[in-house]
Amino acid sequence: MSAPRTIASRRNPLVQRFRQARSGGPSLLLDGPHLVEEAIAAGLDVEVVVVETGRDQSELLRRLPPERIVRAPAAVLAAASPPRRPAGIVAPAARPPPPPPGELLRRRDALVVGAVDLQDPGNTGAIARVAEAAGATALLTTTSGADPFGWKALRGAMGSAFRLPIARLASADEIVRVVRDAGLQVVAAVGRGGREPEEVDLRVPTALLFGAEGQGLPAGVVEAADVHVTIPMARPVESLNVAVTAALLLYEARRQRRTGSAGTGLAATP
Repeated sequence: MSAPRTIASRRNPLVQRFRQARSGGPSLLLDGPHLVEEAIAAGLDVEVVVVETGRDQSELLRRLPPERIVRAPAAVLAAASPPRRPAGIVAPAARPPPPPPGELLRRRDALVVGAVDLQDPGNTGAIARVAEAAGATALLTTTSGADPFGWKALRGAMGSAFRLPIARLASADEIVRVVRDAGLQVVAAVGRGGREPEEVDLRVPTALLFGAEGQGLPAGVVEAADVHVTIPMARPVESLNVAVTAALLLYEARRQRRTGSAGTGLAATP
């Protein structure tokens, strides 16, 4: 078996390619062995893996042909990997092709998450993770929000972005349009004035919509929704992180669908 090749310069074209991926280029940037493993398991095309010299990643590397493995000193890997403390392995991968939204929505068990204009990629990744965990069938995001396939969002999703169908649409209005066309109930998460989660029937095909951090959903989207839902909170708390809100509503939907009934889920004293 031939030894892995080595790159020793930060100006190497491969390092430049990683830098482009960090800025939203055509390739995904996978940082850390877990994401690389998840991408390979999901069938993504991982063309090359750069491993820090001296790091033992033998189990993962045995799954790749030697010509796809590159060794690099810590300083070069740091130039290729965006976190302050690189995990010792980084790889580019081809972006998965976007699925046609209509095919994702016309399911009897449809539970679609709409993330509208979220700016924090960590929140976008966390929502992708909890959406898959709770049994959601798709995630729709707006192109004006954080890229669900950016490196920070991928780290937050921990592999869920490779398995959960994800589509990026041009606007909140387009998200509402496509879920309406599919016959889904549109549920808007609002900070106050909505029904409590257990009062909303989430057993029917549903799209749960969540708005940007600090701003919430646009007024037009709220007006267009069939139902408004608000997480009950004890005073003086006025709001929750958007990913936490998504988790609570998704697991209420999961509870209702597993038990076949609404009415005994999330409850709190306001």
